[in-house]
Amino acid sequence: MLADTALAVMWIGLTCYVLFGGADFGAGVWDLLAGGAERGRARRGLIEHSIGPVWEANHVWLIFVVVLLWSAFSPVFAAVMSTLYIPLTLAALGIIARGAAFAFRKASTELWQQRLFGACFALSSLLTPFFLGTVAGGVASGRVPPGLAEGDVVTSWLNPTSLLGGLLAVVTCAHLAAVYLCADAHREGRPELAAAFTRDAVVSGLAAGVVALAGIAVLSADAPELFHGLTHRALPLVIISAVAGLTGLGLLARQRFVAARAAAALAVAAILWAWGAAQYPALLVGSTTVTEAAASASVLSAVLVVLGVGAVVLVPSLWLLYATFQRGAADQHSSR
Repeated sequence: MLADTALAVMWIGLTCYVLFGGADFGAGVWDLLAGGAERGRARRGLIEHSIGPVWEANHVWLIFVVVLLWSAFSPVFAAVMSTLYIPLTLAALGIIARGAAFAFRKASTELWQQRLFGACFALSSLLTPFFLGTVAGGVASGRVPPGLAEGDVVTSWLNPTSLLGGLLAVVTCAHLAAVYLCADAHREGRPELAAAFTRDAVVSGLAAGVVALAGIAVLSADAPELFHGLTHRALPLVIISAVAGLTGLGLLARQRFVAARAAAALAVAAILWAWGAAQYPALLVGSTTVTEAAASASVLSAVLVVLGVGAVVLVPSLWLLYATFQRGAADQHSSR
């Protein structure tokens, strides 16, 4: 019971990271595709305004997941970190480069400097979710055995399922970002930007659907255990994800941007939980279950108590941060 509770809490943290941090990565993808310095100025300005106050806070969720995995399921932590250290290192470097470039671009005054740091920010925003997706694919396809570096350090993340996971992570992050930016543009009174990001959201949403459909054949051949779980135990969640995704596209067409945000978030969260349900009770497919990997009851109890105490401070603080910077410019001026 304690192990399942810890796993559920960790998966909630992972969901928050995907929904918030993933959207930040996706915003960097649209920054890359915004166009030249002049043509893309308005789009990049909105992106910077939207993610500027919260981009660093979103990584709290990643730290939360890593620490909880290390504390509650240390054998799995050791196996994943030692076998998949190449994509994890590349993802970490991408996070660092992305943050530094975002800060330096804002402080730069020369156009060439802005372009240099902008390119670094955009490319790292594209590559980081890709590498994180390959990690998920390596774990889900059963290529991470228990023990230290027991798996192949190359094929564990360079395989069909991992490449599918990386590609799906990129298009999903891009879709989330575009949907979120639609609402931001509408709230700021920028209908032309709202229309532009609506087109981006529809295109990326359709692309995510195509990748997911193509992934059926990939998973069937390369990750049969995951495929079986997704088409049996986790099938209701897969259906919810598909329905929510299509509903979100319909809401975008009707300019119901806030509702479209909720639908897009539900679609992504549902497919993430479908993965967890399809793999459960295995943490390392084919070898290690939740019960086998879990720490002792005393450790799990202490971890959950500490998390509960921390949540009292963390959750209201993050809620205040997001709520404050989601207010429109007109609201901020009127409150002064």
